[in-house]
Amino acid sequence: MPVPSTSPSGPAGGIRRRRRGPRTWLATLPLLLFTGVCFGLPVAALLSGAVTRTDPATGRTALTGEHLQRSLQGPYLGSLVGSVQLSALTAVIGSLAGVFIAQAVVTSRRQWLRGATLTASGVLANFGGVPLAFAFIATAGISGVVTQLADLESLGWNLYSFTGLAVVYLYFLTPLMVLVIVPALDGLRPQWREAAQNTGASGWQFWRLVGLPVLAPSLLGGFVLLFGSAFAAHATAAALVGGSVPLVTLKIADALSGNVLVGQENVALALSLDMIVIAGLVMAVYLPLQRRSARWLR
Repeated sequence: MPVPSTSPSGPAGGIRRRRRGPRTWLATLPLLLFTGVCFGLPVAALLSGAVTRTDPATGRTALTGEHLQRSLQGPYLGSLVGSVQLSALTAVIGSLAGVFIAQAVVTSRRQWLRGATLTASGVLANFGGVPLAFAFIATAGISGVVTQLADLESLGWNLYSFTGLAVVYLYFLTPLMVLVIVPALDGLRPQWREAAQNTGASGWQFWRLVGLPVLAPSLLGGFVLLFGSAFAAHATAAALVGGSVPLVTLKIADALSGNVLVGQENVALALSLDMIVIAGLVMAVYLPLQRRSARWLR
């Protein structure tokens, strides 16, 4: 007499899986509520303010594209371009420097060096804002210790410029890249290198045909993370350069503080929406590649 099947693929298993579904969704409800309140509501308010205008006389609100149009003109456009240029430059340099440091740490046989580097990177990657600006002003500013000892002014060094701000950003972006790329480098299996050597491949050929293609999504992901961190940074730039370097975050702060013309109060919201669009475009490039290489670095 045949025995009824009780495997997960049978009817009972199907019922059991269906009963687990609601419990799984209930477990994620706190996260969904937190995301909706802390991210969804601000984005909805930002979007509403960026595309609407309220008549002060009648109090009526109407749709308009004037704020978005102004955010892409004149000094506002210049601040967007300046932020993209600064973020891209520091992200590229920070990514390259971080990869070389991470590779040296991963291949080193000294475990204390790896631990010290990762610990220092974890601290430096989170050291920013006004304290970082003050530290650089005290060391590399006009009257800074390093500036006076090395006579950097005669070499054209100026901390309160685009170049100076880029150097300050690299102080916390490079350690961040080290933290991101070390796990990916650990995921490169020694068997792959041994197989390449056994087939007569050189070190350059291994990295060009195996290493870099596998690491490409992680490298691009690190670049995206560094770009986003630099693109959204505000306190360090505000304390260091003020308005001498056009950055979109500084323009948004000026607009929110009321330092705008009458009728342009919502331009700050439009600039914030522009930032979200730019960040979304950068992420759209990274996500497909990340899914493609996830199976190699498990």
